Amino acid sequence: MNILSLKRIPLYILLIFIAISAQAGNGKDSIEKWSYHFQFTGIMQGHPAFSAPYSGKNSLSNEQENAFSVTSTLYLGRKLWKGASFYFNPEVAGGKGISSATGIAGFTNGECFRIGDPTPALYVARAYLRQYIAIGKGGKDTMKADMNQLGGERVPSSCIAITAGKFSIADMYDCNSYSHDPRTQFMNWALMSNGAWDYPANTRGYAYGIVIELLKPTWAIRVSETMLPEKANGNVMDQNVAKARGETIELEKHFFINGRKGAVSVLAFRNLSRAGNYENAIAKLYSGVDTSLNVNSDTVYGGQKYGFGINIEQELTKDISLFARASWNDGKTASWVFTEIDQSASIGLTIAGRKWKRPNDIIGVAGVINGISNEHWDFLSVGGYGFIIGDGRLRHYGSENIGEVYYSIQLNKSLWLTADYQYVQNPAYNRERGPVSVWGVRGHVEF
Repeated sequence: MNILSLKRIPLYILLIFIAISAQAGNGKDSIEKWSYHFQFTGIMQGHPAFSAPYSGKNSLSNEQENAFSVTSTLYLGRKLWKGASFYFNPEVAGGKGISSATGIAGFTNGECFRIGDPTPALYVARAYLRQYIAIGKGGKDTMKADMNQLGGERVPSSCIAITAGKFSIADMYDCNSYSHDPRTQFMNWALMSNGAWDYPANTRGYAYGIVIELLKPTWAIRVSETMLPEKANGNVMDQNVAKARGETIELEKHFFINGRKGAVSVLAFRNLSRAGNYENAIAKLYSGVDTSLNVNSDTVYGGQKYGFGINIEQELTKDISLFARASWNDGKTASWVFTEIDQSASIGLTIAGRKWKRPNDIIGVAGVINGISNEHWDFLSVGGYGFIIGDGRLRHYGSENIGEVYYSIQLNKSLWLTADYQYVQNPAYNRERGPVSVWGVRGHVEF
């Protein structure tokens, strides 16, 4: 493979060396002044040839293919004044997804991006300040040492938390204990977050903004303003925040049922951008004003996409847990940042391996149903393309149905190996293509 060229390998070695050195120097104080953590994830995926009478520029290749992606992140944290800390995460990402991450709306690899050059690149993933402000005279919770979390830090159980800078909004919203992190859990995009939530981010999944949270012992509410990219799925953020921004609000509640912990959260969002309108693009085609059908070519502001999502998790037994999500957006304005899903529902189970004396191993089984609006379907049927899907036509629409199963083995304290299988029926909502089976292997290191 030419993905990991020899000239780029020293970049990974440097990050690993820095991480190991940093951890060795991490003090044993009860409250960390510095936080040092590291992760490395490599995913290989492939699929056999499948039936497809035609293809377009955004189609999943119907010929056999495989692809490799890799990410490596160094998590640095520093305690500042009372209740405040700063986090900085340099990251390397390289490789690509199958068919360059196109052709499936609920794409199969949550660790890859739609970037043309697969050469590994170093960039800043996160750089943000977090401030906790106590409310009342409640108790305090002691934080465990973790990525972007200072061990031993005493955080008020009732407080306001303010996060400002560059971050992934998915770090704080739509969180699920069993289906959220493609580095250790399910890999599919529609299982790591609500599929119809067009969450504010650049190509790699990060954005500048501010999140304000009211945190209580059993519930939380959070609101945020974040920047959006200048172009659909782009990497350069739009500086005109008066006309281009993402607004998100979420209410989260924790509870116990028969002594088993659970949680539910509901979020709503609105994105303002230069995204085009599906019906307008079709009207321009038929009138001859613009036959390109490029719904994301508008140079004027005014695009608005809004929607909501619900997220549920419930521990059933000591080893078995259930989760489910459902989301919807208006489906009239083009998708701008995440993926081309207008409705999505998912449900799944995770099972720990205690019964077979592997308590840290996990089996995950889940199913997803993705859909699009009538306007979106009409746009694709006349030959339109978004930034993820488009087969050149869409004569026979069908919901995109995805099943995923994985087995994750913890080999030692810091190393996991995962085998993954995904079955995709009607990729890109096209009943004339597929189904396709996607096999995957993931290696993950963290400490």
